[in-house]
Amino acid sequence: MTLQNPSICVFCGSRDGTRPDYPEAAEALGHALAAAGWQLVYGAGDVGLMGRVARAAQASGGRTFGVIPMHLLDREVGKRDLSTFIVTENMHERKKVMYMNSDAIVVLPGGAGSLDEFFEVLTWRQLGLHAKPIYLLNTAGFWNPLSALIHHFIDEGFAEPSLAAYVRVVPDVPALMADLREALSCRRLSAE
Repeated sequence: MTLQNPSICVFCGSRDGTRPDYPEAAEALGHALAAAGWQLVYGAGDVGLMGRVARAAQASGGRTFGVIPMHLLDREVGKRDLSTFIVTENMHERKKVMYMNSDAIVVLPGGAGSLDEFFEVLTWRQLGLHAKPIYLLNTAGFWNPLSALIHHFIDEGFAEPSLAAYVRVVPDVPALMADLREALSCRRLSAE
């Protein structure tokens, strides 16, 4: 991926959750990515936070790259009006295509699927398979228990302290965008 026009992978829930803060943050992120000229890479659904981040990016003129497995086309209401719409055979291929077409990963509130996606890219980072920044958008403190669990892994001797450094926990979209700009700028400089 060229870092001049970065692509940001967003993992998030296919539901809105119980707090109004969650959909508000998803929409704010979609608008912010488009305003920065960055492409949204996401799960191609038109439901829950997924649909909100994509519709907001589109409304602000942003580029959208969606990847959905065949078996979820109906359940997640595959959003076919994206800049790029890819249908994969399975979930594994979906995650791979999303990861390969992004420069950074952002995880919004979500459920088991979002955790699966997060832990896969975190494990790949831990194994040295990539150096892409990974963010938890900690809307309304949603990811506090996960952050504590990661530190628990370390404290109990199941991970090196470096594991916590691979994850950046940010409180809101403005903080996320500022950190992303800096991280992507550093990656661009190191690539030159």
